[in-house]
Amino acid sequence: MEQAERQALSEAQTHPELTCPLPSAAMRGPGDLNVWWRLGLAVLGPVARALFRIRVVGAGHVPSDGAAIVASNHVSALDGPILAVVIARERRRMTRFVTGAEFFERLAYGWILRLFRQIPIRRGTGDDRALDDAVGTVGSGAVAGIFPEGRVNANPDDGLQRGRTGVGRIARGADVPVVPVAIWGTQDRWPRQGLRWNRPWRTTVAVAFGPPLTVDASDDAAGLTARVMDAIDESLDRARQLRGGA
Repeated sequence: MEQAERQALSEAQTHPELTCPLPSAAMRGPGDLNVWWRLGLAVLGPVARALFRIRVVGAGHVPSDGAAIVASNHVSALDGPILAVVIARERRRMTRFVTGAEFFERLAYGWILRLFRQIPIRRGTGDDRALDDAVGTVGSGAVAGIFPEGRVNANPDDGLQRGRTGVGRIARGADVPVVPVAIWGTQDRWPRQGLRWNRPWRTTVAVAFGPPLTVDASDDAAGLTARVMDAIDESLDRARQLRGGA
C-alpha cells in the first residue's frame, strides 16, 4: 500500500467521523460533469451521506481529466450509485457504467440511465456492439465504470466471482488505464437477496481505490482481466480494513 493510502487509512480508522479521509479530497479539478450530473450530485450526494457513512481512500487514483476505466467488485445494487457519487464528488468526473440492457427497459428508472449516459450491454450474449460503444466512450476521454463479475455477488464473504473478459477487451481496445476499486458495506443494506431495513440505520460503506493498471502489449483480454481482478481483490482487503467492525 502506498504511503499516502496508509496515512489516509490510519486517519479514517482514528477519526471515523471524517467522511472522506484522503489527501486528494480538496483537489477539485474542472472535471467533466454536465448539468444533469451536477444536479444529480446536488440531490443524491446529501441523500447518500444521510443514509451511509461513506469512507473513501485512494480517490486520487481516478484521473481528474482524461480517459480511464474504473473496475469494481459487485456486492449490491447500490454499488453503482455510490461509486458514481464518490467519483463525481471527489474528482468531478461522471462515470458511464456498462449496465445490463434489461435495466434500460424498466419504466421506473430506464430513463435515468439514458439521461446519465450509461452504456447498455446484453449480458451473456457477447454484445460486441456495446463493447465497441464502451471503447469509443473511453477513447473519447471519458471515465467508464464496469463490474467485471457481471452480476451482484450473492455470497460476497466467500470472495470475488469470476471476472468476465469485457474489462480486458475494453481496456485493450481503448488503450487506457484501469483503476481497480472495491466497495464494502452496501451489501448490508441491499444484498442480492433484496433490500433490508435493519439496524444500524446509517450503514458504514468503505470505498478503496487502487493504483491504475496500464495495458501491457503482451496482455490478452483474459490476462489483463486476471490482473484487474487481482488488483480489485487487494483493494477489497483495504476496504474491509477501512470499514472495520462497523
